[in-house]
Amino acid sequence: MIKLNKENREKYTKIILCALQEDDLEEFRKHYLELHPTDQVDIFITLNKEEREQVYSFLDPKEFAVIFSGLYVMHEQVCFEELSEDYASEMMNHMFTDDVVKFLKTVKEDEAKKIVERMDEEKAQKIIAILEYDLETAGAVMTDEFITAFREETAEDVLNKIRKKGQDAEIVYYTYVIDDKGCLAGVVSLKKLIASESNEQVENIMHKHPVSILVDMGQEEVGKVVKKYDLLAVPVVTEKNQLMGVITVDDVMDLIELQTTKNFGEFSTVKDANETNLTAFQAAKKRAPWIIFLMFAGMVTSGVIGQFEDTLESVVILAAFMPMLMDSGGNVGTQSLAVSVRGLALGTIEMKDLWRMIRREFSTGFLIGLTCMILISMLILILYGNFILGIVVGLSILITLSISAVIGLVFPLILNKLKFDPAIASGPFITTINDVVGLLIYFSIATTFMKYL
Repeated sequence: MIKLNKENREKYTKIILCALQEDDLEEFRKHYLELHPTDQVDIFITLNKEEREQVYSFLDPKEFAVIFSGLYVMHEQVCFEELSEDYASEMMNHMFTDDVVKFLKTVKEDEAKKIVERMDEEKAQKIIAILEYDLETAGAVMTDEFITAFREETAEDVLNKIRKKGQDAEIVYYTYVIDDKGCLAGVVSLKKLIASESNEQVENIMHKHPVSILVDMGQEEVGKVVKKYDLLAVPVVTEKNQLMGVITVDDVMDLIELQTTKNFGEFSTVKDANETNLTAFQAAKKRAPWIIFLMFAGMVTSGVIGQFEDTLESVVILAAFMPMLMDSGGNVGTQSLAVSVRGLALGTIEMKDLWRMIRREFSTGFLIGLTCMILISMLILILYGNFILGIVVGLSILITLSISAVIGLVFPLILNKLKFDPAIASGPFITTINDVVGLLIYFSIATTFMKYL
């Protein structure tokens, strides 16, 4: 199997395209199938419809199943529509169960049902069973293609089983040991099997306390378990310890990517609106509620300004520094928000450390604010020759940045404590809150010093 570097990629792409154009089946298969599956996918997604259809005719469903499994959702959907029903069904039969389930979740329910009905009955039943699990749980992403063994089997017995069934298993590095009721009893690695005597019983070489996860565990927690124990795969069990499936590290990476995308969308108030295959209307429909909500929330800011209308009319120059003050408070709050949400996601924040973290963020905001206070006060003194105005603006930014840092940290923690997703404490929300706080501080200080301005 060849893995392409940057220099060879163009060379192989040209050879493969030339073989397609000349309808040279032998030349195409010779060069295309020797590539790493990832490189096969990279070349495939560059082809036009006519070239893709030629690839379908040059590869059998089993060979193409590897490529299809590596495609992004948007490419999978385009590709699937181009395949004949028989070809697609046969391809699905050769895909790993979790990859089939992943694809079926992207299509309409009635279409998914038709796809499953055309598949082999045994495979279809396994897929239906997995589809019944809640979408956010471990059961929804597990696969049942793995190797099992019994305690009394020998190392040679298991190695023979791996040789025989390994091609159809998603992972062969771990063999899961079960009892006669199908309950997880242990796990033995391929390394251990190879290094042991051929007649050594599995019971003597297996790890008797394997790390496992419950079938209804949240997918985000699954990623944390795999990362913590540095696993290539983790067994999924019921509350009675019955082995139901395994989740491999590549699926965990997909989950992390999905969760990161979801958090990014919530963080920027475009949840579910950052899919590249959405139309402009669909994206606008998803984003509009947030923008409208924040627009009305911004009216609170206008209300604060209205409350200090007399102060603003008396010292009009105060208006010139409002955007700077609001932007600075929002930026510092968003930085603290990112630290807080990331810590919650990684599980590095504990409530017992709350006051220490608040002191740290307050001190950070204070030091940043102090620096800004000195710089802006000096600039106002030079440009306007007004020492008191410099004090008002400088003191306002010092207090605002100190408080904004604490708000950005604490708000997600409060939401998390109330069992809400802390990612909804997005940048725009924090910015709006800090705008109101910053203006209250600014005009309160300005009103106090108004007779000196």
